[in-house]
Amino acid sequence: MSKLREKLAALVAVLALLAAQTAAAQALAPDAQVRQMSDEIIAAVKQDGAIRAGDAGRIAALVETRIVPHFDFRRVTQIAMGANWRRATPEQQTELTRQFKQLLVRTYSGALASYRDQVIEVRPLRAKADDAEVTVRSVVKQSGSEPISIEYDLERTEAGWKVFDVRVAGMSLVATYRSAFSEEIRNRGVEGLINLLASKNRQGGQKAASLASTEQWRSQ
Repeated sequence: MSKLREKLAALVAVLALLAAQTAAAQALAPDAQVRQMSDEIIAAVKQDGAIRAGDAGRIAALVETRIVPHFDFRRVTQIAMGANWRRATPEQQTELTRQFKQLLVRTYSGALASYRDQVIEVRPLRAKADDAEVTVRSVVKQSGSEPISIEYDLERTEAGWKVFDVRVAGMSLVATYRSAFSEEIRNRGVEGLINLLASKNRQGGQKAASLASTEQWRSQ
């Protein structure tokens, strides 16, 4: 019985530690959260030679562990769908979210694969304490290139602050898909869009990183 009690005590201690870490993460201000996420990603890339060499599996794992938890992919998908979101059944909404998340994970993986010692500066947040949505602004700097602005739109949720859109140089990553999604739904319906997303995800590779218009979407 003493060994059992020791195991239970150890389990309780681990759960308490995890709960404390979760609470601490949720307590972070939005700009601090983005800064922490950026710092962790950069540190991981610098320390992992396989990631710098373009190992797709290691890069995808980094995205899943360091980026995905900070996003609300259901809302991301809803924004990309626009008015068409209401045309999808609950089951279709769930599948659309799953497939679009997978596509975006590959997009972020492709971006990380091209990382070359850039410096990310996160600007202090200007927002009210009770704001439900905020925008965190950052700048990516690299020697020999013009700085690139990246803005993160975040919403306050029960699970903490979650990103629902990212704008690079003023262009919304999510909105770039909207016209292509609308056209596919107009031609083949919601199920047709699900099938198309699933097909692109099966193709794999990093072609999704270049999706920024209907023409590029069609060419994939």
